[in-house]
Amino acid sequence: MKVLRRNGEIIEVNFEDQEGKKAFWHTSAHVLAQAVKRLYPETKCAIGPAIENGFYYDFEFAFSFSEDHLKEVEDEMRRIVKESLSLQVFDKSKEEALSFMAEASEKYKIELIEELPDSEIISFYKQGEYEEFCAGPHISNVCLIKAIKLLSVAGAYWRGNENNSMLTRIYGISFPKASQLEEYLHMVEEAKERDHRKLGKELGIFTIFDEGPGLPVFLPKGMVLKNILVDYWRKIHRRDGYVEISTPIMLERSLWETSGHWDFYRDSMYSLKVEDEDYAIKPMSCPGGMLVYKLEPRSYKELPMRIGELGLVHRNEKSGALHGLMRVRSFTQDDAHILMREDQVMDEIQGVMRLIDEVYQKFGFSYEIELSTRPEHSIGSDEDWELATVALERAVQGMGKSYVVNEGDGAFYGPKLDFHLKDSIGRTWQCGTIQLDFQLPQRFNIDYIGADGEKHRPIMLHRVVFGSIERFIGILIEHYAGKFPSWIAPIQVKILSVSDKYNDYAKQVAEYLNEKDIRVEVDNRSEKLGYKIREARMDKVPYMIIVGENEMNNGSVSVRQRDGDKDNQELGEMKIEEFVGRISR
Repeated sequence: MKVLRRNGEIIEVNFEDQEGKKAFWHTSAHVLAQAVKRLYPETKCAIGPAIENGFYYDFEFAFSFSEDHLKEVEDEMRRIVKESLSLQVFDKSKEEALSFMAEASEKYKIELIEELPDSEIISFYKQGEYEEFCAGPHISNVCLIKAIKLLSVAGAYWRGNENNSMLTRIYGISFPKASQLEEYLHMVEEAKERDHRKLGKELGIFTIFDEGPGLPVFLPKGMVLKNILVDYWRKIHRRDGYVEISTPIMLERSLWETSGHWDFYRDSMYSLKVEDEDYAIKPMSCPGGMLVYKLEPRSYKELPMRIGELGLVHRNEKSGALHGLMRVRSFTQDDAHILMREDQVMDEIQGVMRLIDEVYQKFGFSYEIELSTRPEHSIGSDEDWELATVALERAVQGMGKSYVVNEGDGAFYGPKLDFHLKDSIGRTWQCGTIQLDFQLPQRFNIDYIGADGEKHRPIMLHRVVFGSIERFIGILIEHYAGKFPSWIAPIQVKILSVSDKYNDYAKQVAEYLNEKDIRVEVDNRSEKLGYKIREARMDKVPYMIIVGENEMNNGSVSVRQRDGDKDNQELGEMKIEEFVGRISR
């Protein structure tokens, strides 16, 4: 697939490449705008970017556009694709660009161009009669778009500002093969069935009250699941030499000024007054960790110092971005900070990589690694950034892992490795991260006494494995479609009594299983057994135990398992000890 860049260069890329997808979906957005302008010439075009999955375009229609209009637009897009229009790129001065857009009466484009420097040379892409100023890249010909689907219509304020005009946003997806579209639409339907918001409610995992948007509340079963993850996290971190701390949920403004968050992250922070002093609720735990390190003099013999914290953090997310457990305003970050000497950097990065690999394998996730480099707004010298970036590159290469580079998306204080795990239906989620930081140790003026008796500056590694425990639970719900493996299932066993006269025996079995640390629930309602079985299936419990006269007389249980084909779900009658051995494996 040929891609046309802003400078006129044509390169060959695959659709699966980051630049290939961006170009493909960006061009599809232009085809959408071209179709809309053909059908409804008075429509005003705003913006139309490629996004993570597909594209969208914002329009100002002279009428009430709805999903009923999507088919007409989609058909026109297909006609444009059949015209095999090649894309051309050319430059205009700012004055020429403004004149062109004024002639076309495109007020939103004019607003964007007016904000550019007067000396700016502006690139335009043209396909047939449609042309638009755009940074690109684009595919070389619209005929490469073999499959198109417009998905939905939504309202969107111009530039995300509620004081601006409400526009109509049309979302779409496209692919170079029809089979890819079929696979994608199947995945979308599958994702709807796995939606963690729906399953989280049905399974009693979590809720979010109207009184607290973006502030998840874990219900009893959700707390069991969360505590299992926390216990697992603590176990593997103790093994790997981490110590755990807990720092305050809010700290003085001066701390956040020292860390740089007040200047670079303030829009995402909540602040408040305490006795006329400015405080901020922490959006991350690293500055508190710095204070802990500074409590006493440190020796080179103490390094690496691995400090973990399950910190409750808050971030000021816009209401429109909130999404169940995936995007929240309050979450538990499984943070850890490693203070180390320069000669320890490689071993520590690779140690964290091995830990992340172990955890993701435990849950059945594969993953990809992305190296994010220095952003436009950042702190620190070019030399420090170069050293940190090269260190991350060499660590990944030394582990024999592949990675892609995400230019300009690092943290404001350092480059990072992001771990994008892939779930059971092929979606990717960014969870783990490793950030190499030369800046915070300098800003907090922390040091250690080296073997030479002199003071030296440690290097800092920020890292998370789950990322957000809340978000990780949301991912697990969707990955397993609510059918958690037995070891993390909130209820591992549900005991069903055939009738009321066997309730006492059911209770005895439950007490025995509880003593063996097996999470169990008894259904002793006066309902028919078939109804109880259906309810247990709906609850997606890994094992059902049925007790009746035979089981009570024999001191046994009849067991059904949730997983496997129908022929293998009935495990039959067995001694309780045998069942405990099975579930504990």
